Amino acid sequence: MASRREVERYKANLSDELHSAALYETLAKVEQDGARKQVYSELARSERDHAQVWADKLRANGLDPKGTGQAVKTRLMKGLVRLFGAGFVLPTLAAAEYADRNKYQGQPDAGRMSADEHHHAAMVQALAHGGGDASLAPGARIAAAESWHKGAGSGNDLRAAVLGANDGLVSNFCLIMGVAGAGTGNKAILLTGLAGLIAGACSMALGEWLSVTNARELASTQVAKEAQELEESPEAEEHELALIYRAKGLDAGEAKRVASQMMRDKSKALDTLTREELGLDPAELGGNPWSAAGVSFCLFSVGAIFPVMPFLWTHGYSAIMQCVVLSMLALASIGVFTSLFNGRSAGFSALRQVVIGLIAAAFTFGVGRLLGVSVS
Repeated sequence: MASRREVERYKANLSDELHSAALYETLAKVEQDGARKQVYSELARSERDHAQVWADKLRANGLDPKGTGQAVKTRLMKGLVRLFGAGFVLPTLAAAEYADRNKYQGQPDAGRMSADEHHHAAMVQALAHGGGDASLAPGARIAAAESWHKGAGSGNDLRAAVLGANDGLVSNFCLIMGVAGAGTGNKAILLTGLAGLIAGACSMALGEWLSVTNARELASTQVAKEAQELEESPEAEEHELALIYRAKGLDAGEAKRVASQMMRDKSKALDTLTREELGLDPAELGGNPWSAAGVSFCLFSVGAIFPVMPFLWTHGYSAIMQCVVLSMLALASIGVFTSLFNGRSAGFSALRQVVIGLIAAAFTFGVGRLLGVSVS
């Protein structure tokens, strides 16, 4: 019989595999591209096979694995896939696969599952960043597949959405609690909350616009210089490509051959040099500054409106308590969303988010109370 610790490991492994299998099956259902649909289906089957191993081990120890239902974050991710499509969640899923690629190392009963997880991580990362070009040589496909990590965090729309809403919620919650602590009237609190919402959203939007605009301008300048070098000194650029592929693990002869093949198409050579040498995605170059600003404005506003709402229909102590309760619910929801990319359970993430938010609000409330007393 397995020890209690081993049984817990079996259960955790089974839960992880079922989570991944459910997501890949959902991705396969919503995917329109036939090739991608097949990849998702194969990944789902592989994860189901892994899950069967751990289910069998639990049965061998007299336990019923059927009691393992889908976790909250599994249902949430499936809902996001159906609502927004695969592209919205792929970076999050890819990051999670990469983080878990070594989870079976040191588990002697895992068999080939460790190698499978590494393969899954590479495949999902390639899908998240558009995949590779089948016409390229193996070395070039290696470069395309392994460059994903340079943009894994920045391209995560889900993470950006959650953090943007969290900024609005926490900042306005603390602002309102600070003003309420000073003993200000309901009308002043409401105006302060709405002003904080608008000012914060505008600040976030302007900051995002400036950040993306500057990033695009810098990226465009760098790509233009790389294109100029490609035209003026192709031999040197071909040598750089060969070095890139040698760093990927190809031998000198194969790396030189791949580089020579890439140089036949200057656009592909420039694409590879831009990705590998500059760490940029030529198709994005930092994104659209206007859409980034608009999204930041909306996300911040969505989070910031929750603490303000109670003051629209009530006042005094009741409004403050409803503000706290509504903000706690919003904080818990954000905590659940953060569990999708922090590797922790939904319950732990929600509780941590609520506790930290309440501590910050209590601090600003206390500061407001002290300042209100001293000013009066």
